[in-house]
Amino acid sequence: MITVTSIDRLDAELLIALSHDPRAGTSELAAKLGVARNTVQARYQRLAESGILAGFSARVDLERLGLPVTAFLHLQLAQGALQEVTDGLGRLSHVLEVCTTTGTSDVMARVACRSHAELQSLIQEVLTIRGVVRSTTEIALTTPVQYRLGPLLETLTSDQGRGRSGDRRR
Repeated sequence: MITVTSIDRLDAELLIALSHDPRAGTSELAAKLGVARNTVQARYQRLAESGILAGFSARVDLERLGLPVTAFLHLQLAQGALQEVTDGLGRLSHVLEVCTTTGTSDVMARVACRSHAELQSLIQEVLTIRGVVRSTTEIALTTPVQYRLGPLLETLTSDQGRGRSGDRRR
């Protein structure tokens, strides 16, 4: 695996373009970025081999899928129970993501449910996982800022050039 310690503006522009349209082809990306197809292919391969570009996934509108309730379960764990709890959470189909955290909780799980009653049932199921000591739940009302990468990548590369392709886009 190649280790990449930094990216330049062209890498950032490529990642942003891919985050907006993961199905974009090399020719389309090259035209959009104003560089040669080979440049896009080489950058894409380097980002993929380094692990920075970890794959592609479809964005699914959970509400339209019939899952209008998104919540965050903050869990406090017994000492040494992290692996057992994360394994247990990973077996629950409504759990979308699990993060270990600092602060008053040890783990935060993002979940999606069809109803508040289903969420309550899920919480009860989570509480049966060995090692979960206490839970606090926050329900998301709206998501005014969706998950995004563009602004962060632009900030990280604001003082970078666009590599050998020239700095045509300022």
